Amino acid sequence: MPDAMKTARTTDPSYELMDDHNGNSLIYREHGFPCPLVRWHNHKEYELHLIVASAGKVFIGDYVGNFAPDSLFLTGPHLPHNWISQVEDGEVIAKRDMLVNFTDELLQAGNQVFSELRLLAPMLERSRYGIEFRDPALIRRAGTLMQQIADSRGISRLGYFFILMELLAGCDDYQLLSGTTATQLGDDQHVDRTNLAVNYIFDNYMRELPLEEVASHLGMKPTYFSRFFKRATGRCYVEFVNSLRISKSCELLTDSDKPVTDVCFESGFNNLSNFNRRFQQLKGMTPSRYRRLAMQRLTEQNLAV
Repeated sequence: MPDAMKTARTTDPSYELMDDHNGNSLIYREHGFPCPLVRWHNHKEYELHLIVASAGKVFIGDYVGNFAPDSLFLTGPHLPHNWISQVEDGEVIAKRDMLVNFTDELLQAGNQVFSELRLLAPMLERSRYGIEFRDPALIRRAGTLMQQIADSRGISRLGYFFILMELLAGCDDYQLLSGTTATQLGDDQHVDRTNLAVNYIFDNYMRELPLEEVASHLGMKPTYFSRFFKRATGRCYVEFVNSLRISKSCELLTDSDKPVTDVCFESGFNNLSNFNRRFQQLKGMTPSRYRRLAMQRLTEQNLAV
């Protein structure tokens, strides 16, 4: 990563207590970057999260991927998540995210009165693994509805919310993200050290980065750090670093015409055969095929606009 690129994060406790419901069924938020809310955290509320500006890395459960403007995610209760933007040194983004948070209690209570709400149950169950919605037309419509939620109050706001939920529940162009749910991941006791570890890895993964170095950075013995990291993130250290590097390579394959060899080394791998093997394992195809499919999908999206 160029020296000019910078990430801003905090190491606050990961559990976020949302005490700003103010008697409302929903919480609507929007924020920029850098922002104290940008950290590895979880909360009891579902979170519908629309990226408005900037690109970077998304971490949901044990999933590592890319985000860009018009990326739309839904995370279930207590599933850890974070979006880290890659921005120029000193760059400030006034509005990066639009978020709607809501609770199981809201929907369970509603189910007792409105049987139609039960149609949301399959999507909400899937959200415990994290969902990324992929349909550009749906995302545009969702963005409009989220703005209507932001601009309205009372029953109107609730109405827009349920229209949005029905729209998302009917979408079949989505990707499940995490291989584990919140209940399978570790507790929050050492979350500040988890943040330190993830941040250090994020800043240095594009070079040789042995586990021992990260453990030393956190003041831990390597064997303890290995167990700690697996419990906190759902992945062993090597898997996590490789996922981050493959995510970077996907970004380069999609957004540039650099040769695969250059993509390999710029992503942090020092061996082309190892890169190809890891890419095949995680993506189920070669880097070249991934690039062709990404270009095909981009062309189809442009034609649909």
